[in-house]
Amino acid sequence: MKAVTVRKLSPDLSGVQLAEMARPSGEVLVRVRAASLNYPDLLMTRGDYQFKPDLPFVSGLEMAGEVVEADPGCGFAAGDRVMGGAKAGAFAEYVALPPSSLRAIPAGLSFAQAAAMGAAYHTAYVALVELGGLIAGQTVLVHGASGGVGLAACDLAQALGARVIAATHSESKIETLRDIARADAVILNTGRFRDDVSALTGGRLCDLVFDPVGGDVFDESTRCVAFGGKLLVVGFVAGRIPEIAVNIPLIKGFSVVGVRAGEYARRFPERGERIAAEIDRLARSSKIRPHIDRVLSLDRWREAFIAMERGEIIGKIVLEPSGTTEKGGPVGPPS
Repeated sequence: MKAVTVRKLSPDLSGVQLAEMARPSGEVLVRVRAASLNYPDLLMTRGDYQFKPDLPFVSGLEMAGEVVEADPGCGFAAGDRVMGGAKAGAFAEYVALPPSSLRAIPAGLSFAQAAAMGAAYHTAYVALVELGGLIAGQTVLVHGASGGVGLAACDLAQALGARVIAATHSESKIETLRDIARADAVILNTGRFRDDVSALTGGRLCDLVFDPVGGDVFDESTRCVAFGGKLLVVGFVAGRIPEIAVNIPLIKGFSVVGVRAGEYARRFPERGERIAAEIDRLARSSKIRPHIDRVLSLDRWREAFIAMERGEIIGKIVLEPSGTTEKGGPVGPPS
């Protein structure tokens, strides 16, 4: 089978290639129909992510597809439409996973949408609901709103009745975000954006600030949190890991909360199952939908990684193994 394989760590993807390799084996073998790119996938090619798999490894956190083979009694059977993934392995024609890493695709979702939903919406839900305690009527400032996770946070917060201020560093993306982010307002998060936030909230500021960016955005966000609010630290896409003097949250009366969504589900598996069920319920009722920027064939993986690195996308990029279509057909024997 073909797979996007990381053979050595490199800053420029030179250690990554589309290679032929043996089909994996495991409890549930899935023919991959779509796999979505996440920022950790890019970081892992450089060795810059907290999880560092042994080399070589197949890239890709999450996918959707059809079960080809399954161990008896595992809960899945050949032909089942499933979504899920692990820390690696999704950018391939086949992936083998334990049943606990898979779930049925909610009715109404395409393979591409299912592949784009898992990690982004799980992160948004853990941050906003589990750790942030979001309730209807609150105001949420979402940074990195053009990214897959940021756009999922906008979508989820709106579905749960919050007022959403979407923030982006790119002026060229503002109009597009107004159309797709389901936000009440869109602002630039460069410079002193607190003034914009204050004007939009009548000086009250925000109950929750969702920050996957870090750097200068985090620094200014400390001025945007309402008393009793929470600043949710999701990541550091900007590169610089910021610091904060503890007297700032003390005096301003807000909390700084670290978000490790995957670790949260691993430590509290029953909560992880509940979160997945709630996300699926919202998807089935069409209250949430991931936005897909583009769909590329697996052999165009480099184009996808570079587009993410340059910040050219809005939402998610999905990779599809060549020769597959959304409608698919009978699942044949693996090759």
